[in-house]
Amino acid sequence: MKLRYLLSITTLFAAVFSVQASASCEVTLEANDMMKYSTDLISVPATCEEVSITLKHTGSLPAASMGHNIVITDTANVRGVGTDGMTAGIENSYVKPGDDRVYAFSKVVGGGEETTLTFSTAYLQAGGDYSFFCSFPGHWAIMKGKFEFK
Repeated sequence: MKLRYLLSITTLFAAVFSVQASASCEVTLEANDMMKYSTDLISVPATCEEVSITLKHTGSLPAASMGHNIVITDTANVRGVGTDGMTAGIENSYVKPGDDRVYAFSKVVGGGEETTLTFSTAYLQAGGDYSFFCSFPGHWAIMKGKFEFK
C-alpha cells in the first residue's frame, strides 16, 4: 500500500512539473493604444523547442492606425528590420518578405484583437542577444524589449 501511495505521489509530481515546463514555453503579451507592451522582458527556457506568444491588443484603435505585432530578431538587427519593414505594408505585417534577420513575427492586430505566434527555436542559441518589438511604422523605436532564451 505504501509503495502504491509513493508511486501515485511520484506520478502526480511528474505531471505537475511537466505541465509547468510546457507552460513556460507559452507567453501572453499585451499591447495598448499608448504604444506600450505589458512587459519589456520575455524569458523562456532554452529547453523549449517551440515557443508560443499570444499578443492581445487591449486598446480600441484599429490595426490600420494603431496596430501592433511582435517580431523576434537579434538585438543588433532591430533598427534595420524595423526600418525595412515600414515599406512592406500591413499586408506583410510590416516585415520585409523573406527577411532572414527575422526569427519569427506575428500578424498586425488592432484594438480588441489577439494573435498567437508559434515558432521553432532551432535557430536560437541559449544566451543569445535577442529582442522583440512591434514593426508597425515608428513603433519599433520605443515598443521593444529583451527576448531571453536561457
